[in-house]
Amino acid sequence: MKKVGVLALQGGFMEHIAALRRLGAGAYPVRLPGELKGLGGLVIPGGESTTIGKLMREYHLEEELSRLIAGGLPVFGTCAGMVLLARDVSGMELQTLGVMDIEVKRNAFGRQVDSFEADLAVPALGEHPFHAVFIRAPLIEKAGDSVEILARLPDGAPVAARESNMLATAFHPELTTDLRFHEYFLTIIEDRLKAKAA
Repeated sequence: MKKVGVLALQGGFMEHIAALRRLGAGAYPVRLPGELKGLGGLVIPGGESTTIGKLMREYHLEEELSRLIAGGLPVFGTCAGMVLLARDVSGMELQTLGVMDIEVKRNAFGRQVDSFEADLAVPALGEHPFHAVFIRAPLIEKAGDSVEILARLPDGAPVAARESNMLATAFHPELTTDLRFHEYFLTIIEDRLKAKAA
């Protein structure tokens, strides 16, 4: 498998690197455009979406990231990472990569003190529920026809989705011992590599 990059400008990138390495993947921090070369996939972690977005522009990553993802590079955005993948962010002006056909609401559940956990049914990961950790989490308010909703809260609100090579969760799978979302992302990478080799 090719190496997997984890955007390491701000936020919980170390936890993603650890999770991917536990699965045997070569996972490395990415801070500069040159470090995007040769990646099999990229994780955009949770953190502060406005800060990560600003740093992406300052480090000249934004344009190259958009180009690579549009070209098929598998990407996995968690929490702030989901916000940065989204086409639109409702109720505020926030420059995102705009590559995924979703509209999200930032901090949809309130502040840090309003963080919560929930067991989610995620058929793509199997029968067992996924214990999800939500911290100042966003929410998917709209999704295009090409977007597959992977998980919803009990009230029906979508909190995980996939569109082609793009995977996004409103929660933090890297903060649990359940590695199934990371495994799922690695299968997206493997499927793309097989398709390119065919």
